[in-house]
Amino acid sequence: MTGKNARQNAFLRLVSGSGTAFGTESRYLLVTSEEVVIGRDLSCQIVLDAMMCRMVSRRHAVVRPLSSYPDGEDAWILCDLNSANGTYLNGNRLQGCQQLMRGDRITLGHDGPELIFEYELNHQPTVITPPAFTPLPSANSYQAPTPTTNYQIPPNQDSISFTQLFPIISTGIDLTNKAYLIPGILTVVFVVLMFATLERQKLNQIIVATFIALAAYYFFIYLLCGKHKPWWVLLASALTTMLILLSPLLDLFIFVFRVILPGSLPSNQESITFTGLLLRMFFGAGLMEELLKALPILGAHMIARALPSPWRERIGVWEPLDGILLGTASAVGFTLLETLGQYVPQFTQSVAQQAGNGAGLVAGFQLLIPRILGSLPGHMAYSGYLGYFIGLAVLKPTKSLQILLVGYLTAAGLHALWNATGVINGLLLVIVGVLSYTFLMAAILKARALSPTRSQNFATRFLGPK
Repeated sequence: MTGKNARQNAFLRLVSGSGTAFGTESRYLLVTSEEVVIGRDLSCQIVLDAMMCRMVSRRHAVVRPLSSYPDGEDAWILCDLNSANGTYLNGNRLQGCQQLMRGDRITLGHDGPELIFEYELNHQPTVITPPAFTPLPSANSYQAPTPTTNYQIPPNQDSISFTQLFPIISTGIDLTNKAYLIPGILTVVFVVLMFATLERQKLNQIIVATFIALAAYYFFIYLLCGKHKPWWVLLASALTTMLILLSPLLDLFIFVFRVILPGSLPSNQESITFTGLLLRMFFGAGLMEELLKALPILGAHMIARALPSPWRERIGVWEPLDGILLGTASAVGFTLLETLGQYVPQFTQSVAQQAGNGAGLVAGFQLLIPRILGSLPGHMAYSGYLGYFIGLAVLKPTKSLQILLVGYLTAAGLHALWNATGVINGLLLVIVGVLSYTFLMAAILKARALSPTRSQNFATRFLGPK
């Protein structure tokens, strides 16, 4: 590194990609008082063509002067701005920020445009002077500039590009990563199916309940967890729970927790105190159902241990986020089968016997939506919370027994408290429901902080570090 008195200029040389013209080399001067943002957005100091560099984010990376570098020397660091395809320094994906050394090669995306960091003695390169704007505090806390920022307006501001007229050509992977395209497509598909099955009430109920459950899972769990988990793994967790409920294994669970243990549920005519009801619910609903819903999580971990990489990481449970995602998916399967296979049919049949089949079907549909919306968050909260502890036990194996015991008893306790208060007071039910969901949200935030893959977590990037 050369000192300030040596009159050497630092600059970035674009050797591949698109600068002023595709395939030509351009050089950009770095000054010690400004930052240089690289990306496709016109507000960047190094603007790359959106048509030719689709792998480059709108604001992809930033080169910052390091004002406090020892010995008075000038230095610069490179930071990734949470780009979709990553920033690579000398072939290695950049995590956070790193100081640049002479000759370092910066690649935007795995095979994207490449720039070289260089020094040149008494040479004035072709300069694009960076406009003045507020320095960014850190790569992870970067925020877009406010409308009052004093940017220099590009001379060709009145020109319009082909990609501006037809945005769909240049958005590329952003459509699926940032625009919720897939959830939008699924919504359209489910709405069409709802209309197509209006005459087939039972099928229509299944479609409506499934859509509500998937939407709740995606927006309240998956996006908050921020870890990519294959959809088929999550679906397998939900289906496994459904199969367990339909198998003889359920009878074994009922015999153990409701016959051997004091978990028999009271009948409508039976008089019982709140303490007695809470105790029964703890064994007969909390401990039994939470263990049942945890079986897919434990099964995924056991199966993945025998698989080679990367399958073992995709399928298995290696951290709390994995446990939360699989546990809440299991809860979705439990709630759907319990609602569509037990509560709605029983209520429909009861009303039909008194007022006819038509009234029964209408009453069943009226029960469906509040039942799904009320039961699903609760089951996801208990199972996701226990899933957090299962993942934590894998992460900290020397304390696994203690961790699992705390998680299991806490999840079962919240579940029992919900069931017991529902019989007594509606206001208490609201309080317990909010408390259970708060427990899950706290577990998600802590799981993100503990995650070994935190740097790749899209919730941390989009929602801010937690």
